[in-house]
Amino acid sequence: MNAGHGADAGIANGGDGADAGFATVPGDGAPLRVLVVGAGGMGRAWLRAVRESDAVALAGVVDLDTDRAAEALAATGHDERVPVGTELTEIAAGCAPDAVIDVTVPEAHLPVTLRALALGLPVLGEKPLAPTLPEGLRLAAAAEAAGQLFMVSQSRRYHPELHALRAALPRLGRVGVASTEFYVAPRFGGFRDAMAQPLLVDMAIHAFDTARWLLDAEPVSVRCESFNPAWSWYAGDAAATAVFEMTGGARYVYTGSWCSPGVETSWNGRWRLSGEHGGALWDGSGPARFETETETETETDAAAQTGPPEAGYGRGIAGALAEFVAALRTGRTPLGEVHQNLRTLAMVVAAVESAERDRRIAVDALLADALESALATASDLERPRLAAWNGRVP
Repeated sequence: MNAGHGADAGIANGGDGADAGFATVPGDGAPLRVLVVGAGGMGRAWLRAVRESDAVALAGVVDLDTDRAAEALAATGHDERVPVGTELTEIAAGCAPDAVIDVTVPEAHLPVTLRALALGLPVLGEKPLAPTLPEGLRLAAAAEAAGQLFMVSQSRRYHPELHALRAALPRLGRVGVASTEFYVAPRFGGFRDAMAQPLLVDMAIHAFDTARWLLDAEPVSVRCESFNPAWSWYAGDAAATAVFEMTGGARYVYTGSWCSPGVETSWNGRWRLSGEHGGALWDGSGPARFETETETETETDAAAQTGPPEAGYGRGIAGALAEFVAALRTGRTPLGEVHQNLRTLAMVVAAVESAERDRRIAVDALLADALESALATASDLERPRLAAWNGRVP
């Protein structure tokens, strides 16, 4: 396949309610050719995932620094002859990719994704969907207009024990409270150290997305407080507590710090879910523990689950990559399809706004304001799609 999937590509029905259909890429036995944009630390992680997958092949790498791109190729075991350049359009024209993997900084997600979609290429993008809600809404509209899949990699969903936990949740009955504790102390350096809200924007988004998925519920409102511990090496707030009201009445409580050395949690955090018939605990890595009114403590068994296909795609970004390929081959809407991911971004933006304004934020009102802003800045291709939503984000 080449850039710009044509009339021979199928159209799959996408998200609920919105016209989010996307072109499929028929399989001919050859791996899907992907162009990776961004060769920094996460770019290298994605390059390794590409190398380790039989379902994809690396078509090229785009980065503002071609030396860094070449070094990333060498460090991840790729052929040094893989095309490298600074311009997405130019490299795509020369290497004929089937899809783009966007691993750029959040501020570049809008231009990179718009360019790829304009070239007729589906996109698998690193989280967050975009740095702002209006930009996220524009990207959803652009994907609709292009008829291409735009999937956001929420890699923490791809964990077999998490799928086992979700499958067992009906044992608890209605869930009233879910909570996540997250305490780790990484020293990344780079852009995260300079962010105003590094924890909420770059890390808590994983837990927020997981909470939506576990509870099968959407955010209604949030009250959040953030701060920066005195010893923090971040410029912005590295600690926060947020309380979300979810549809159905449940509350989701997130408490975390990105500068908490000692007795650290897993990178998935420590989870507790309390329901009408019992409770569950998950340490973010091993089996979840359940105890109900009618059964003593038991553990989930991920190996015994016969869940949806995504449950078997693998862990982390490898799982996201596998689901992206499967979606393009089969037309099955993936977990991170852009419309489905909008409210994960809305949770982050609402939490940040609540912390900065010291008040409760209603998510639907936030989305409505963002839609107005998106309409004001949208392109001629995006605007009709946004207007068709009739003032309500799908």
